[in-house]
Amino acid sequence: MSPKGDAEGQKTVVSNRKARHDYEILERYETGIVLTGAEVKSLRGGRGSLAEAYARVRDDEVWLEGMHIPPYEQAMDKTRWEPTRARKLLLHRKEIERLIGKTAERGLALIPLRVYFSHGLAKVELGLGRGKRQFEKRQAIAEREHRRE
Repeated sequence: MSPKGDAEGQKTVVSNRKARHDYEILERYETGIVLTGAEVKSLRGGRGSLAEAYARVRDDEVWLEGMHIPPYEQAMDKTRWEPTRARKLLLHRKEIERLIGKTAERGLALIPLRVYFSHGLAKVELGLGRGKRQFEKRQAIAEREHRRE
């Protein structure tokens, strides 16, 4: 598997392609993520899934829930590893307060868009988005087909 270099020093590990189809992304945030050593090794191997993942603000902290990172084969503590545990996301206090206000008042959702390594550190691109309705999805597909032709 060849590394995907998005920008200078970045390697995308996992992306959530369905999120761009289901949500209209209004803002994007780059966040750090708290991981164990074995989880980092598993992600470096290109293993992980954002299919069922979502982020939520809980007790003035942002948590990523539902992200699946399979156990690293050479890890010593495979038996204690919960693949879908909640993982803390690292943001500045002002960003967290802004997200609390946005998600509470307008019904917006926090969607993880991709997980990548930037200069050796694991990062999550978090999107603030509004869910698309069915007719909006069909309209977006029709526009994409029209541009393709």
